Amino acid sequence: MHLSPDTIIFWQFGFLKLNATIVFTWMLMLLMVIGAKLITRNISTELARSRWQNLLEIIVTAIEKQIEDVGLRSPGKYIGFLGTLFLFVATASVCTIIPGYEPPTGSLSTTTALALCVFVAVPVFGVSEQGLGGYLKSYVQPTVIMLPFNLISEISRTLALAIRLFGNMMSGAMIIAILLSITPFIFPIVMTVLGLLTGMVQAYIFFILATVYIAAATRSSRRQPSAEPALQQ
Repeated sequence: MHLSPDTIIFWQFGFLKLNATIVFTWMLMLLMVIGAKLITRNISTELARSRWQNLLEIIVTAIEKQIEDVGLRSPGKYIGFLGTLFLFVATASVCTIIPGYEPPTGSLSTTTALALCVFVAVPVFGVSEQGLGGYLKSYVQPTVIMLPFNLISEISRTLALAIRLFGNMMSGAMIIAILLSITPFIFPIVMTVLGLLTGMVQAYIFFILATVYIAAATRSSRRQPSAEPALQQ
């Protein structure tokens, strides 16, 4: 049992290390790219469609619906980024059924990188939606006193994203490993299914939180109607 895939070293030369986190991260990205290429190479608009295309359409439609429910207009604008986040974390959890595989999301470096992606994407989408001036203005609303608090909020929620995902993924993997070591012939299948379920839930939570942060950044400031005297002649 390993506390983190960072501790599994495949190759080392001086201070350069190739650990399981790097290897499995690139394997996941390669798997997702190849899978997307194979599924979309024969996209059909007819009624007769492949099972993989049907599955892809179900996933895309569900992600778009969730993005829209959170409050983002034009979900197609955000599905590339948010959908990739969800699928990466979900795929990292699903692949735990492969012997010898260690999910890279069990490393704090991976979850920090994912959180930093959200940290960068929030102002990018915010500026594209509201403009630079409109986005920066949101930091001093409703008063300029809120500026330091809003800045602290940006940093703290990024740390919270990274630590939450890392803690949940690592603790889930450790619990399953401990239970399987105690009762290896009784609950292996059940615990594997539980691990997959936990991973999918964490992928969904990470995706929803990222969507909420982007929705808050892209929310256009609406002018409040001026209060006028009710009795004005």
